[in-house]
Amino acid sequence: MRKKVFVTREIPKPGLDILREHFEIEVFSEKRLITKEEILEGAKECDGLLPLLTDTVDSEIMDKTGIKVISNYAVGYDNIDVEAATQRKIPVTNTPGVLTDATADLTWSLILGISRRIVEADKFTREGKFYGWDPMLCLGGDFKGKTLGIVGLGRIGKAVVERAQGFGLNIVYHDHTNFPEFEEKWGLTRVSFEELLKTADYVTLHTPHTSETHQMIGEEELNIMKPTSYLINTSRGKVIDEENLAKALKEGKIAGAGLDVYYDEPEVYPGLLELDNVILLPHLGSASLETRTKMAIIAAENLRDFLLGKIPKNIVNPEIYD
Repeated sequence: MRKKVFVTREIPKPGLDILREHFEIEVFSEKRLITKEEILEGAKECDGLLPLLTDTVDSEIMDKTGIKVISNYAVGYDNIDVEAATQRKIPVTNTPGVLTDATADLTWSLILGISRRIVEADKFTREGKFYGWDPMLCLGGDFKGKTLGIVGLGRIGKAVVERAQGFGLNIVYHDHTNFPEFEEKWGLTRVSFEELLKTADYVTLHTPHTSETHQMIGEEELNIMKPTSYLINTSRGKVIDEENLAKALKEGKIAGAGLDVYYDEPEVYPGLLELDNVILLPHLGSASLETRTKMAIIAAENLRDFLLGKIPKNIVNPEIYD
């Protein structure tokens, strides 16, 4: 009898094809966030669960469905109670590495877009307000000689640094780990978090959401930043206090922001929606066809391997095998 797998949203076909080759699968087909009750119903009597990063998977789901493996369609896995899964000997897997380039590219899209007012200018033009070339129209900022501040020098942070070459930027970073070889290769300087906020013209966040990084950008940090600086976030929404960010943007305490993620995603803090000096994207960090397809394949292979008796390549709680 074929094992059963529940997928909480349609993913690119190559991933589903891998699963269909070996298992009976059910896919939640609606284009919206699935509810907990729908996960419980869909995964009932299933062996494997393939959720999205927006799907909370807690101990109740593990106990009431009987799932034996959770293959997250994401690099991050803060949506899953990994401790509960480990206690139940349920492997949790992710898709590391594959979305580094796409997310770094999007980070630069936001840096360029907000500093040169691309979205604002597009709206201006579409509304029929373009009356001809004007020396003072939609003035943005140059990059050469400015300072780029990277918060979190992991895979994506490093890829952002690599893409910065050629813009003539000074680059500083803050991370608990020192990277002397990378610093020497790319001309970086490691600084304290406060120093980065004080000196950077562009502050871009590349940290996981933990108790330590929760709302790491709040009123105090925004007051430290330059009034001409920009804040970019393609990591996790909960690392920013959105209410205070909206206030800082409205009062001109910082020049602008580019956000791809939100505190209560998919809800966006209403104050942000009213502002022209912030770009708001619907979580597109990994949204290239190539990257999302690779993620689907990796997630499917992780799930397949475990259910066929192999140790998954990308397991985040390997201690279950101890």
